[in-house]
Formats: sequence, C-alpha cells, structure tokens
Amino acid sequence: MLTPIDFILLPLLAFPVGVLAAMVGVGGGIFIVPLLTLIYDFKTPEAVGTSLAMIIFTSIFSTVSYSRQKRIDYKVGLVLSIVTIPGAIVGALTANIINKDQLGLIFGVFLVFVALRMLITYNWGKPKSKKTNKLWHRKIIDSTGTVFEYYSDLKKGFPPSFFGGFFSGLLGIGGGVVMVPIMHFLMDFPMHLAVATSMFIMIFTSLAGASTHFTLGNVHLEYMILLCVGIIFGTQVGAYVSKRTSGKNLRRIFGIIVILVSILMIQKYLHQLGLFDL
Repeated sequence: MLTPIDFILLPLLAFPVGVLAAMVGVGGGIFIVPLLTLIYDFKTPEAVGTSLAMIIFTSIFSTVSYSRQKRIDYKVGLVLSIVTIPGAIVGALTANIINKDQLGLIFGVFLVFVALRMLITYNWGKPKSKKTNKLWHRKIIDSTGTVFEYYSDLKKGFPPSFFGGFFSGLLGIGGGVVMVPIMHFLMDFPMHLAVATSMFIMIFTSLAGASTHFTLGNVHLEYMILLCVGIIFGTQVGAYVSKRTSGKNLRRIFGIIVILVSILMIQKYLHQLGLFDL
C-alpha cells in the first residue's frame, strides 16, 4: 500500500537510476528490483515485472534523447531485436518456474568478468575491424558532425543477444549490461553508439518481457508510474552527460557500474539462497 511519502520517495530514488541508465545504456532494473524487494517487500517476480514495465519508459525517453544526437544504429538495433524479443518472453516465463536465485548468482559472477573486460584493456580507441564481405559496413554521422564508421558482424551478435533478452525477462533488467559489451566487443560498435543503440533495442525487449509479466499478474502499475516520473527526468540528464563524455571514460563508468551491480546481485542471491551475506 502506497503512503504519501512514497509519492516523493519513489521518483527521487528513480532519478539517479535514470541518469546512470541513460549514460551507459542499461535499463536500471538491476537497482530497482532490489529496491522493490528489500524496501517494499515485493515478491521477486512482481519486482521483476514492475521493473520491466518501468524500463519501457526508460528506454523510450533515452532513445528520444539519443535520436536527437543521431547516435542510434536503427538497422542493427532492429535486427538484434528479432532475437532479444523471444529471449525476453522465454525469460519472463522461466522466472515463475525455476530457481531464479541460483541463475541470478551465476549471472552476477558473469557480470564481474564483463566489467573487468571493460576496465582492463589496452585498446581505448575505436574498435578496429577489417573490411570483409562478411561484415556490414556502417557509417553514422551524429548531430555534431562526428563520423562513426565501422564494419559490424551480425552473426557474432545474434546468439548472445538472445541471452540478453532472456536475462532481461528473467531478472527484470533492461539487458544493456549484456547488449553493450556484445555490440562493442563482438560487433565492433563504437562505445557511444553501443550505448545509444542498446537503449533502442531495450524498447522492444522490455515491452516483450513486461507484457508477459503483466499477463502473469506481476506488474504493479501504481509503483511503475511513480518510478517513471523520476526516470523520465533522469534519462534526459544521463543522455546529455553521455554525449559529453569520451568513449574511454564511458567504458570506465560502464565497467564500474556493472561491478557495483554484480556485487549487489551476488549479495542478494547469496542471501536468498540461505548462504552468507557479503
């Protein structure tokens, strides 16, 4: 039951989540799900469903901002959505029938390696891909006149993108913690475009996952609406800051945030499995 203070607290908590989400191309659900379960005593599937419903708006408003910056690769984003959408539906259905705590713990450990790969690297520049007939030549000019030219391998991005959608539907996250590394490392996307395109893909992924959770009765609309109030303003600030942040620093910020997220996940799922707290 919502109290008067919740009408202020939920938007205030959601605002910094929106800033971070838009900056690094994630949905923010990894922070919202623990918030709803720990503070508001949501059952995990309900927190996941409500989080995904909120992420629909996170991704839409972030996409609007990045669209103005002209940093979204729409064609690749739509192609990858073909596999993230069924992944999100399968993940949402799976959330009600398996031990999500064990899988969440495994995923949290996996995120540590993803974050370290972002932080510990000697190639801070643009991805260097060789021109071959198997790669898709992409050239995007943003609103400032900056040219992003790269060759992307869709075949490398397809299989892991399914799991980006799967973990989105299962854990209530947007999937950006998986999709950004996939696009940056496997598909040779420049970091700024990976972040922006991840938010675009997230629209379809979160819609699929949230719709499935809604049919299962896992979405609390009143909480989702209050969270969206803070998220909407936060995403505008995050997209603005991201535009003015170098690709090198954006990778560092992404890596640090994912490490913090993974620690929260590991601690949460160890506790729920009846093991020790970190």
